[in-house]
This record gives sequence, structure tokens and C-alpha cells, in this order.
Amino acid sequence: MKTSKKESSSFVLHYLPDLKATISLSYPIIIAQMGLIAMGVTDTIMVGSLGEASLAASGIANAIFFFISVLGIGVLSIVPPLIATAKSRQDLSKCSSLFGASLQVGLGIGLLSMLVVGLMTWNFSWFRQTAEVSYLAIPYLQILAVSVVPMLLFLAIKSFADGLSITKPAMYVNFICFFLNIAFNWVLIYGKLGFPAWGLNGAGVATLLSRIFMTLGVALFVMYSGKIQRCLPSFKLQKISMPDIRKILTLGLPAGMQYVFEVGAFAGASVMIGWLGTSELAAHQIAINLASITYMLAIGLSAAASIRVGNALGEGQIFQIKRSGTSAFILAIAFMTVSCFLFINYSLELVHLYIYKGEAVEIAASLLVIAGFFQISDGLQCVALGALRGLEDVNIPTLFTLIAYWLVGLPLGYVLAFHTSLGVQGVWIGLSAGLTISAVLLTFRFYHLASKKRRQMKPLTEAIEHI
Repeated sequence: MKTSKKESSSFVLHYLPDLKATISLSYPIIIAQMGLIAMGVTDTIMVGSLGEASLAASGIANAIFFFISVLGIGVLSIVPPLIATAKSRQDLSKCSSLFGASLQVGLGIGLLSMLVVGLMTWNFSWFRQTAEVSYLAIPYLQILAVSVVPMLLFLAIKSFADGLSITKPAMYVNFICFFLNIAFNWVLIYGKLGFPAWGLNGAGVATLLSRIFMTLGVALFVMYSGKIQRCLPSFKLQKISMPDIRKILTLGLPAGMQYVFEVGAFAGASVMIGWLGTSELAAHQIAINLASITYMLAIGLSAAASIRVGNALGEGQIFQIKRSGTSAFILAIAFMTVSCFLFINYSLELVHLYIYKGEAVEIAASLLVIAGFFQISDGLQCVALGALRGLEDVNIPTLFTLIAYWLVGLPLGYVLAFHTSLGVQGVWIGLSAGLTISAVLLTFRFYHLASKKRRQMKPLTEAIEHI
């Protein structure tokens, strides 16, 4: 027993510098990501007072919106490790051209996503929702469609700053805009200060305004920050660098598809749950809203892992690659274990933050218990994706996510929901299985590649030491 304690203590001390470095880099990213998702959470909480139909409409609309827009989010997620690698090589000209390319990619995908979301609203009957939910969801989704452009431009600028390890400005901007969103919601949902009460549509307008302010906030910081401007010696907004655009798209599109497969599975789950009834869909929206908060912790750690692994790769520090990834895995397990405890033990109390009565309350509480059990899997698969992006490995992980969510998770959820008595709980059990398979495959993939690079570098290291 003493030996075990000694080994455990030695392990923690061995990774302590890396754990500190990962926390220092990730906590502003986590808070910034929390700001993004917190707007959705406050929207859902404030819309909850309008009734189950508005809550259900918000859920299905947001599921469709993020299913379309998440491709752009995934593409831009490749920018931080690319910037980190260029910066570690002191290639500031490359940083400049990558920044311009990321803005152009973000704008292009944003406009395309807006058109696709608009197409979804014109053909909302595809989703076979109830008449009341469809009536409320369509105009709300149309407003959200416009917000995808400022959202992706914000992420393009934020991704550049994150790649330089300058993560606090986006955190501050998000913090301010979070409170702006609450104020806009209060005015526009309930009709305060002389404005009409727009209900669910008011929440959509509030989100749009908040995302515009977020983009303006980070853009102003980049323009007037000497620290960032020093990394942009040759930046010109109108200059088009096709090699860098191709680089971002070549690596980013597979990364984007990883997000599409995962978010698409949850969006598909929302559609299926809508077939079961309005109460079930409202319950799903509450549970997924809460689960998305803890997922933002994992997103922040994933971004930190991609940046630190990218730095190690760029500097040729092969032994640091594994340490950077492992430290992020340790923190993900620790944070998500706490989330698991809270979801399982305080499920009803958390649901009451949104709604106090109705059939949706008990259903949502049962879903939170299932969410508690998949927290660690969710955290690990998210961080592993980030670490693999730092190694510029995107194609095999994309295949893994396709298998986990679309060949296992979603079909299993459908069978359990409609061919057993489990109903909505069956859908969530299927999603849980998909997350677990993804976590196992991606984690093993990272350690396989880290060990492979270490073996490749060993002969070179020995030769240098011999000289």
C-alpha cells in the first residue's frame, strides 16, 4: 500500500508542471466557451417560463442550427494548432497569412451555413414535429440563421489568439456579452422598456445581437493589441492566400466532420425524440442544455491539448507530445467525474432551474442520470480529438466518430426508443454507447501516434548524442 501511494505521488509530481500549464492555457478558453453556451442556457431558462411548447421549439431549432453551423466550428478548430506550430517556429509571416485565411474561411462557411439553415426552415416539415412546435420553431430558427456569420467570425479571431496562447481577451468579451444577452432576453422575450413581448423570437434576436457584439469586441482587441499586432507583420485583410486556405480546409473539413457526426447524432436524437412527444422533447432540451455546460470544460481542455501538442510538434519536442496529451486527459477525467456526481445526485434540483412542473420534469431528471454516466467518456473523446488535431491527424479520427455515432449510437438509440419500452431514455443510452466507443478509439489512437513519433525520433536522438 505504501508503494502504491508513493507511485501515485510520484506520478502526480511528474505531471504537475504539465497540469499547471494545461490549466493556465485552458481556463480562459473554458470561460470563453462557457460564455458561448451560457447564452443558450440562459435562453432556455428564460424561455422555460413560456411553456413546454416554446422549450421544445427552442430545442429542435438549436439542434438543427448547430448541426449545420458546427461544420464551420470544426474547421476553425484546426487554426489554433496551426498558429501554435507557426509561432513556435518564429514564422510570423505564416501567422499573418493563416489569420487572413481563417477569416476568409469563417466568412465563406458562415454565409453558406446561413443559406442551408434557411433551407431547413423552408422545409421544416421534413422533421415531422407537432404543429405548435413547428409554428414556434421556424421564425426562431430563421433569426438564428443570421447569427452564424458573426459567430464564425468571432471564432476565427478567437482561434488565432488562442493559437498565440493569448486566451484571456475572448474570455472577457464573452463575459460581458453573456450579461448583455440576459438583458436583451429580458427586454425582448417579456416586452420590457416599451418593447413588444416577442417570446421565443425575442430570445433569437438577443442571441443575434450578442454574437455581433462578441465579434466586434475581439476584432477591436486584435486591432489595438500590440502583442498581437507584432505577430501580424504582413497581415492584409483583402489578401487571399490560397495555400493557407487549402491547408485549413484540408485539415479542417475532416475535423469539422468529426463535429458534424457527433452533433448530428444529438440533432438526430432531438428529431427522433420529437416524434415521441412535446414533453419528451422539452425534457431532452433541458438535459442536453445542462450536459453542454460540462462539455465546454472538455472543449477548453481539448483546445489547450491541441495547442500544447502543436507547440511540441513544431519545436520538435517529441517526448513532450505525450505529456501534453496525458495532462489534458487527467484533467478531463477529474472535471467530468465531478460533473458525473452532480448530475446523478442533484438531477431534479438542476431540472428545477428550468421548469418546476409538468411531465417534462421527471423525464429530464432521468436523462440527467444517464448523462452523468457518460460524462467521462464525453470528456475523454473531446480531449483526444484536440490532441490528435495538434498532431494534424484528422482523417482516422473522423472515421472513428462516424462509426461510434452513426453506426452504433444513433441506430442503437432508435431501436431502444421505438422497439422497447425505454422511449426517450433509450435514445440517450444509445448516445452514451457511441460516446464511450469514440473515447476508447480516439484515446488509443493518440497514444499510438505519440509512441510512433517517439520511435521515429529515437535513432536521430541517439545519433545526436553520439556526436
